[in-house]
Amino acid sequence: MTSIVKFQSLSGAHSESPPCYILQVDEFRFLLDCGWDEDFSMDFVKELKRHIHQIDAVLLSYPDHTHLGALPYIVGKAGMKCPIYATIPVYKMGQMFMYDLYQSRHNTEDFEIFTLDDVDSAFDKIIQLKYSQTVHLKGKGHGIQITPLPAGHMIGGTIWKIIKDGEEEIVYAVDYNHKKERHLNGCVLDVISRPSLMITDAFNATYVQSRRRTRDEQLMSKSIYKIHVLWLMQGQI
Repeated sequence: MTSIVKFQSLSGAHSESPPCYILQVDEFRFLLDCGWDEDFSMDFVKELKRHIHQIDAVLLSYPDHTHLGALPYIVGKAGMKCPIYATIPVYKMGQMFMYDLYQSRHNTEDFEIFTLDDVDSAFDKIIQLKYSQTVHLKGKGHGIQITPLPAGHMIGGTIWKIIKDGEEEIVYAVDYNHKKERHLNGCVLDVISRPSLMITDAFNATYVQSRRRTRDEQLMSKSIYKIHVLWLMQGQI
């Protein structure tokens, strides 16, 4: 039986705005990321708030504010109560990142958009998964399974594979890297075969990467420069 699949972009299409999408599979609605800009513009969450109580699950792909920045607000202030799924590194780094982001803004301005308690409430709802760990949803999501796969762009970065009744295969893959780096393997594409729907981006489609040797030399020169500056600051030179 063919499922009804609908996709709605709230942010992150036709521009470099933070990704935030709603994916509906039959009666079940996923929120794919919930990014926010650095200015915390309410325009980014105005439309999202209208759909909050229809969301059945949230899938997070990265730990930065561009992908999960609105999470403390929509849980703590807008009252979203559904489960949230992320890999273990996205959970741990994302929580630390939001702590630091709040503190840096709170120290310089009267910041009241969300609190540290809102951050804790949001991350308490996250169900931590390992790569390739499949979860079979229940209730409205009966027959749907989700699996996080390596995106190759950042530690914990995720490509989400969503399957309904073994027939419809949907892939959510943004900001992924297919090349193996010294600190990360490339994304896993060999387990994805002709999905029914692939949600992706072309943000770096025209980027030409320099040779590895050149990149290594640049990394070393910048690292040595930072160490030199640190020693100067400490009075060791």
